[in-house]
Amino acid sequence: MQGKVEICGVNTSRLTTLSQTEMDLLLRRARDGDNAARERLIEGNLRLVLSVIQRFDRRGENPDDLFQVGCIGLMKAIANFDPDKQVRFSTYGVPMIAGEVRRYLRDNSAIRVSRSIRDVAYRVLQCKEAMTTRMGREPTLDEIAKELGIPLEDVSQSLDAVCAPVSLYDPVFADGGDPLTVMDQVRDTKNTEANWMEHITLRNAFRALNQREKQILSLRFYDGKTQMEVAGALGISQAQVSRLEKGAIGALRKSVSVS
Repeated sequence: MQGKVEICGVNTSRLTTLSQTEMDLLLRRARDGDNAARERLIEGNLRLVLSVIQRFDRRGENPDDLFQVGCIGLMKAIANFDPDKQVRFSTYGVPMIAGEVRRYLRDNSAIRVSRSIRDVAYRVLQCKEAMTTRMGREPTLDEIAKELGIPLEDVSQSLDAVCAPVSLYDPVFADGGDPLTVMDQVRDTKNTEANWMEHITLRNAFRALNQREKQILSLRFYDGKTQMEVAGALGISQAQVSRLEKGAIGALRKSVSVS
């Protein structure tokens, strides 16, 4: 979204803002049914919408779609705001706009979540927005659980279920150079240096075996054949296969343990 000047036909570089006095006057007029005041409020708070949707610009969604959804949240905030309460409109409007965007992302997520969990998540998000407005801070999960009267595990599970997936290539830090991505922070427990060394040592030990020993181990442990099947394939006895197999495995163990 950075560098995008026009969204939904609106030139974001020319967005205007309203003074607190203008906001108070227009909010009261809008509450009394003045549509012109309502339109002026919407126009004067589009920058607020833009600032909120920038939080979601790494979700891969079309900025125009997010802006339109944010505007719906703004209109709901204007319709429900009480100017007689000693609360700034932005304090009330930001959670409303963000909540509308989150609902849009949740309902259009590529990951399908069961209806029951989505319903719980919707209640949790609504409760979180209301408590944030009332308390002046974001409530803890435990406070939300007590407010709704549901287990803490259900609150956590529902929020995790509707959380947008994160790309391994999302940057988490940048300091003038190449950004550090999520992938850079994920530890690879398989391809570690120790495992690579073991793999190299075992490969070198296998190469040191003679051709018959390599053939037997390959048939036994790669192809999954029994000793009788290997004996038939090589034209030797099962006892010879057993002896050669034990000798090859012993040589491998010795080579690996020495290394």
